[in-house]
Amino acid sequence: MKDKIHPKYYKTKITCACGNVIETRSTVKDITVEICSKCHPFFTGKQKLVDSAGRVDRYKKRYGQKK
Repeated sequence: MKDKIHPKYYKTKITCACGNVIETRSTVKDITVEICSKCHPFFTGKQKLVDSAGRVDRYKKRYGQKK
C-alpha cells in the first residue's frame, strides 16, 4: 500500500438519541445518530410513529376520507 494516502483511523463512540453508546473505529472521532438498533422499530418490533410538526394531521385533513 502507498504511504500517506489513507485517512486517520480513530476509536470512536456512536451516541444515539435514546442514550445507547456503541464503541467502534472510524475516520470520524464522535458520531451522533437519531436512531439505532436498540430503538429502531424494525429491530424492536414496536411501531413508533414520529410526527414532526403535525404532518400526519395535515395529510389526513387534506387527503382524508370524504363524508
